[in-house]
This record gives sequence, structure tokens and C-alpha cells, in this order.
Amino acid sequence: MSKAITSKEKNYSDWYNDLVVEADMAEHSDVRGCMVIKPHGYAIWEKMQATLDKMFKDTGHVNAYFPLFIPKSYLSKEAAHVEGFAKECAVVTHYRLKNAEDGSGVVVDPEAKLEEELIVRPTSETIIWNTYKGWIQSYRDLPLLINQWANVVRWEMRTRLFLRTAEFLWQEGHTAHATREEAIEEAEKMLNVYAEFAEHFLAMPVIKGIKTASERFAGAEETYCIEALMQDGKALQAGTSHFLGQNFAKAFDVKFANKEGKLDFVWATSWGVSTRLMGALIMTHSDDKGLVLPPRLAPLQVVIVPIYKGEEELAKISERALEFKSALQKKGISVKYDDSDKQRSGWKFAEYELKGVPVRVAIGPRDFQNGTVEIARRDTLTKEVVSHEGLADRIEKMLEEIQQSLFDKAKSRLVASTRKADSYDAFKKMLDEDGGFILAHWDGTPETEERIKEETKATIRCIPLDQEKEDGKCMVSGKPSNGRVVFARAY
Repeated sequence: MSKAITSKEKNYSDWYNDLVVEADMAEHSDVRGCMVIKPHGYAIWEKMQATLDKMFKDTGHVNAYFPLFIPKSYLSKEAAHVEGFAKECAVVTHYRLKNAEDGSGVVVDPEAKLEEELIVRPTSETIIWNTYKGWIQSYRDLPLLINQWANVVRWEMRTRLFLRTAEFLWQEGHTAHATREEAIEEAEKMLNVYAEFAEHFLAMPVIKGIKTASERFAGAEETYCIEALMQDGKALQAGTSHFLGQNFAKAFDVKFANKEGKLDFVWATSWGVSTRLMGALIMTHSDDKGLVLPPRLAPLQVVIVPIYKGEEELAKISERALEFKSALQKKGISVKYDDSDKQRSGWKFAEYELKGVPVRVAIGPRDFQNGTVEIARRDTLTKEVVSHEGLADRIEKMLEEIQQSLFDKAKSRLVASTRKADSYDAFKKMLDEDGGFILAHWDGTPETEERIKEETKATIRCIPLDQEKEDGKCMVSGKPSNGRVVFARAY
């Protein structure tokens, strides 16, 4: 049996780390800063991936794949881009090893130095836009709507499973358009796709907004984002979509002939989410007993566990349990009948609870005689004894109720944890006591933004897209402001 998970009230960070490991989602590897995603964790990521992939394709995008290695000269073509990623780049300098002359092992062969060093992909704008130059000649080639599922490397100094690792999995969309308006429309559309995924599948409410200039993606003219609030009152950036203007088209000389026959640079976007969403999922819903998974992303939505003595009882229970399993599968519900004799039923209950299976069905000999089963909900930890009749329909409805209930609970927490501050002292007090999202006036200057960050560790998470115009004064400088922005401490 797994060791006890640290209470999140006692130490939220330890609770998170314990839960990821004990729920069999991931573990640290011997490669510094990198993780092994275990089958249970990867199955959840696959559900996310499949759902998002369909959403991308439903909006006209197609998948492709581009190289892992990027020539260093490509990265330096867009000045803001290289500045933004330079400190995180892993660099390949040689292509061969050889045995050390003293027999101590293998060493880099100095004669195998690369003519040009290669960057291990931190993001793919440069390699993709160099490729697009050969794909785009005319307005007839536009829009180009491409997504890539890949891994990237950003050499993080402080890492945490799923939330921040040196290597992580993600998708990155890269699109090319004939006009500025089309590119902005695309960036906003994909932001809405991310928000829909977060709310309808992760059951995680988000605030949609734009980043300040200092928080903007390196090389973008505008960065749109969705911000979520975790149970400890810290924010987590859950997805970004960037309007890149013509910056990368100019850097890589990607031009097209418009309908009038004139040459112009194309307009670009990029957008992405990563395995960081796994951390968001955990921290939005889970408890001290383990994972709590929204049914739409649970690899296993229902588990049926028999309680029996002897093979004869098991045979009778199994016959009925397999009928339930078949009825649930016909509804598209993922279900497992666990008749393994390796562990007792109590151990199984705790294990499936730990791993976040939304619904557990138990059938014992008395249930068999009475025509009943016991159903347990993972989200509320409640149990009820119900009739066999209409069981599949009942469970189907219960799964939808769990999905909605998880969203409603998270939404209520977000609303309760979003407050207004009119003075800097009140702002700091709110941050220290409860955290959460704080709406406050800001004068629009990077100097004030940086001062707040240095003094409080809070950042401007976004300027909300639905920001209400409200004349006020910056809580720090006293200068005029026409609307509140969202501050929070964040992961």
C-alpha cells in the first residue's frame, strides 16, 4: 500500500509531490531535471492530447513534424526571440564519442566538432518559418494552419514534476496568414479553444486575457493567455496564443504575392499547451486521498470490484458484473472489472481512490441476492446502494454530474478568491493572507510592474479581455488607470 500523502493544509508543495508519485503518475529520472511519465500519468495525457487534437482538426488545422535540432544561426535571426530563450538553450557541439586513452571511459571526440552548433528545440518558430519560406509563394497558399505534437527542452534550474521540467511534452501550432486581421482572429480563436478545453474537459475555470509587454512571448506582438487558480491560491498559466505580426516572416524572408500581385510578408501566430496541464489538473481538484479526475479525462471512468469468498461466489458475481461492464461500454464509458485475486477488495478501493477513478461499483454476495450494488463517487467520497435496474443509465448520468460538480466547485473557489484592492497595503495583505486573484489598478509602466514583482513576488497574470473600463489610480504610483488588471503569485 502507498505511504500516506502529506496533507495539503500542512504543506501544499509536499502534498503535490507526494500525490504525483504515489498516484503512479510520474517520477524523477536520473537525468537532471527530467521526469519519467508512468503509464497512468501518460494515459491522462493521451486523453488530453486526443481531445485537443480533435478540437484543432475541427478548426481546420493539420499535424506535421519538424526537426528536434535547430541551427544556432536560426535562433539569432529574431532578436527578441533569441534574447528570450538564450539562457534556457541546450546546445549540441559534437557528434561523436571515443574511448579515453587512459581507459577511464568515453570522451567527446574533439575531431567531431560540428561546423555549426545545434540548439535542442526550446520552441520551433525559427525552424518552422525557415521551412515555410519554401511552402509559401502566393495568397493561394494561405492560410497555412499547422500543429505539431513534440517534446521541447528548456534548461530549467529549479524543477517540479509536470509543472516545470527541463524536457516536457506539448503541442505547438504555427500558422501563416495573408492579413493582420486574419492572424489576430486565429490567435483569439485558439485562445478560445484552450479555454473551452480547460472548462469543459479539465473542469477548470479560467480567466482569458492578454499579457503585459514584459510578460509577452519573445518575438510576439501580443500574447493571449488563460489563467487558472489552484487550491493554494496561486495562479497557473494554462495556455498561451501569440500574435507574432510579421516578425518571423521578415526574419526568414517569407513573402507572398497577394491578389493584386504585390509581394508582402505573411502574418503569423503560434500557440501551445503542455504537460503543465497535468499539474493544473492535479492542483485544481485533488485531495489528501489522491487524485480526483474529471470523468471526461479519466482513462478509467468506472471500476467494478467483486467482494466474495470462494470461486463459486466469484463466478456468480462475475456473470452479473460482466453484464454491467458490457452495458457501460456500449455507452462509450471506459470500465474495468477487477476480479484479480492479488489484493483484497479494501486495498483495491484505496488504490482506485488514490488514482482518481470517478466511480467505483462494489458487488458482494448480499448485493447479488438483493439485486443491488454499492456505488461510490470519488469527488464527494459518498456511497449509495442502488438497484441493478438501469445501472448503466444511472452511472452515465452520475459521470456528467461529477464533471459539472467539479467545475462548479472550482468556479466557486475562483469567484470567492478574486477580490479588488485599492491600496498597495491592502494588496499586500490580501496576497499574504489568502493569495488568489487580486484586481487592482496599474499605471501601465514596466517600472511599476517590476517593483510590485520584486516587493511582493506577485505578477500581472493578464489584462482581462472582459476588463471593465473603470477610471482609477495605480495603487503604487497614484498615476491614472482606466481599468483593473489581474495580479497573483504564480507557479
